[in-house]
Amino acid sequence: MENFDNIDDYIADLKAKLVANPTCGNTHYNLGVAYLSRRDFQEAEREFLDAVAHSPRMAEGYVQLGGIALQRDDLESCLNYNIQATQQRPFFSVPWGNIGFVLMQQGDLDKAHKALKKALKLDPEFAQAQATMSSLLIAMGEFEEADKMLKVILEKHSHFGPAWNNKAIVDAHFENWVDAAKCIAKAEESGFDVPEEFKKEVEENNK
Repeated sequence: MENFDNIDDYIADLKAKLVANPTCGNTHYNLGVAYLSRRDFQEAEREFLDAVAHSPRMAEGYVQLGGIALQRDDLESCLNYNIQATQQRPFFSVPWGNIGFVLMQQGDLDKAHKALKKALKLDPEFAQAQATMSSLLIAMGEFEEADKMLKVILEKHSHFGPAWNNKAIVDAHFENWVDAAKCIAKAEESGFDVPEEFKKEVEENNK
């Protein structure tokens, strides 16, 4: 991309490469990523499907397809694509983190916990999986464990909105309402949409 003035030129160049070599999985993948940056999910999906068709071991392609499925709220497809990614690359932490997220959304907390533990064992610094794990710990009522994890995340990623939101939930649970309000402000500064109902609850308790 660095050699091109804009995304359209980059896409045109990748398409020209595919005319010369239509079975190159990497080129299909790069084109999919380029379409994603334009938020053209339909074209991106087509390219990622071509990428894994030509390079079936390309775990990243399955992860991207899972992300597009999640955009459509298709949790089942997202889960299946990420499982396929782990089958191709068992030690790739990203699909394990995604599997944990989907299983948590589906209410299967035990399996979600196992998948997230696996993701964090493979990559202890994986902030997205850490944040998902903190949400899971909250859902399981393990507020102290969630608090420990959130402090670790926020020390390294001070603009990570979902982690600030979760920290606010933990602080509210322990009735640290002033701290909860500060965390909500930090979450919103980081671009995270804090639920209105939760904000009102914290405001009421700070009066």
